Amino acid sequence: MIRVLLADDHAIVRDGLRRLLGAASDIHVAGEAATGDEALAQLATLRIDILLLDISMPGTGFLDLLRAVREGHPRTRVLVLSGHAEDEYAIRALRAGASGYVAKERSPQDLLAAIRKAHAGGRYVSPALAERLAAGLTDDGPAVPHEALSDREYQVLQLLGAGLSVKEIAGRLELSAKTVSTYRQRILEKLGLKTTADLIRYAVQRNLTA
Repeated sequence: MIRVLLADDHAIVRDGLRRLLGAASDIHVAGEAATGDEALAQLATLRIDILLLDISMPGTGFLDLLRAVREGHPRTRVLVLSGHAEDEYAIRALRAGASGYVAKERSPQDLLAAIRKAHAGGRYVSPALAERLAAGLTDDGPAVPHEALSDREYQVLQLLGAGLSVKEIAGRLELSAKTVSTYRQRILEKLGLKTTADLIRYAVQRNLTA
């Protein structure tokens, strides 16, 4: 039996996932969490095979949560479930240790296949994402400027795009405001932009907001 922890801040989504997974004879929903912090707390007390993790939840960011699970619960596989297209989010999730990335537009059969493949030790990616990953092996540089950002810089860009101030981002990421300001300056330089307003516009236009 594959024991799954559902981590999504929308109760309706969790209910739909619980019903879908509950219909599978080899899958059991062992727990639910509405925030990243709740997910970590559940993992500390439950035996979980697969963490089905929504990309946008309150609390610990998904990249930090992925690393925490990988370090503290190495036997638990993480599948990222997202309403975002299979673009930069998917690649960063896989780099951070996710066993797969499933867009919410995919079919229920795709999700079940992803869970079973991750539980068997494999990695699930859609054919389109597999093509992009393969193409990236031969590319000389990043396809878009933000691919050159570090994971932390990428998080700061997402939060700026969502309208958070430097102080708010510092609190969210448990960093000093000075450190966040340094990241912001690095992002400006790497993206060839001049102001925070430019960063916000860049993130919003490319759907990179947290």
